[in-house]
Amino acid sequence: MGETLDPEANRALQALAAALRARGIPWIRDIVPALTGIAVHFDPDHPELPDEALQRCAELLAECEKAAGRFRDAGRRIEVPVCYDARFALDMDEVAQRTGLSAAEIVRLHSRPEHRVLMVGFSPGQPYIGGLDAKLAVPRRATPRTRVAAGSVAIANGMTAIYSFETPGGWNVIGRTPLVLFDPRREPPSLFAPGDRVRFVPIGADEFERMKNSSA
Repeated sequence: MGETLDPEANRALQALAAALRARGIPWIRDIVPALTGIAVHFDPDHPELPDEALQRCAELLAECEKAAGRFRDAGRRIEVPVCYDARFALDMDEVAQRTGLSAAEIVRLHSRPEHRVLMVGFSPGQPYIGGLDAKLAVPRRATPRTRVAAGSVAIANGMTAIYSFETPGGWNVIGRTPLVLFDPRREPPSLFAPGDRVRFVPIGADEFERMKNSSA
């Protein structure tokens, strides 16, 4: 576990989590990589649970570290359509003022690189995505909103987040995607997983509405 966000360390951590998951340990319920650490959830009532479960978890992680290289960058590639129209880009003007960039330049810089999902959390299916161009590195809003619409694409602290549900939030909203990020009827329910590589694709308002209606 680390105390600061390092993209390379996060990538290694995700590979370690994938290697442990591949072991298929029956008494481990879930393995959840975060920004700088891994949570290992185990079943305290499982008949195969070792007497020293925490010690065995530490040993398993040390063993899997040797095989983690095979799982590095194994995530999927996902294209995320984003409408950067003014009615969705609530903070575009403020971001433009902070960065000295035009809205068109912000869209270009946001959609040009390949990004990578660092973790999924806060709300079910909500990704925290690294790879934001340094020119777009703005702080969180001074005053959070009490309601941010589901699908809102927002930036802060060198990352992009996409709100999976309508929740309060303090990130700078620059667009919205019509994609449904979390659906419990879907397998898997979450559209994103740690390690997925993401490219944002600009779309117009008409295309947004068409895609939104088709997924309803």
